[in-house]
Amino acid sequence: VQLQASGGGLVQPGGSLRLSCAASGHTFKSAMGWFRQAPGKVREFVAGITWSGRTTYYGNAVKGRFSISRDNAKSATYLQMNSLKPEDTAVYYCAAGLDTSDWRSYRDREDPYDFWGQGTQVTVSS
Repeated sequence: VQLQASGGGLVQPGGSLRLSCAASGHTFKSAMGWFRQAPGKVREFVAGITWSGRTTYYGNAVKGRFSISRDNAKSATYLQMNSLKPEDTAVYYCAAGLDTSDWRSYRDREDPYDFWGQGTQVTVSS
C-alpha cells in the first residue's frame, strides 16, 4: 500500500485547510490515521477513522476544530482543519493499519499502523 498525502501549505491563523491522503496498491480494510510532527517534537496523533467511517477519534489538541472523513470508493481519507493556530504547524502524515480491536485500543500510537505517507507541511503564520 502506498499513501500520498497532499493539501498542505501556508495559512493564516484562523484559516482552514483540507488535507487528502490517497491510497494505492493492494488496499485492505484499513483504519486510517493522521499524525503530525513539529520541529523538535515527537510525532503526535491527530485523528483516526475506522474502515466504515462510522467511528472517529481525535487528539485533545484538535477536538472541535478538525474533522476526519473518508471515501472508500476513491481510496481517500481527508482531514478538514478549521480555526488553525500557529501551534498546528507541523508535517502531517497519514497512516493505515488493519481495522481491529487492537487498532481501536491503540489508535493514538504508531504501532498499529503498517503504512505511512511521506508527509505534507502545514504552516500557520501571519
